[in-house]
Amino acid sequence: MSVEYDLNDIVEMKKPHPCKKAKTWKIIRVGADIKIKCEGCGAVVMFPRHEFEKKLKKVVQHNESEEEK
Repeated sequence: MSVEYDLNDIVEMKKPHPCKKAKTWKIIRVGADIKIKCEGCGAVVMFPRHEFEKKLKKVVQHNESEEEK
């Protein structure tokens, strides 16, 4: 089971961030590492791809890219 995610998608992680208990994050970099930004406080965290996929719960909102218009 593989979850599809891309740049600027909003994702929910399994554990909440300590700031305001926010579980939603915005993907700001995709590559060998995934960088995400907390929607609650703006903190930025980087994970190796395999670790990110283990901690990912679901994609809340897919980005509406200009390519799809």
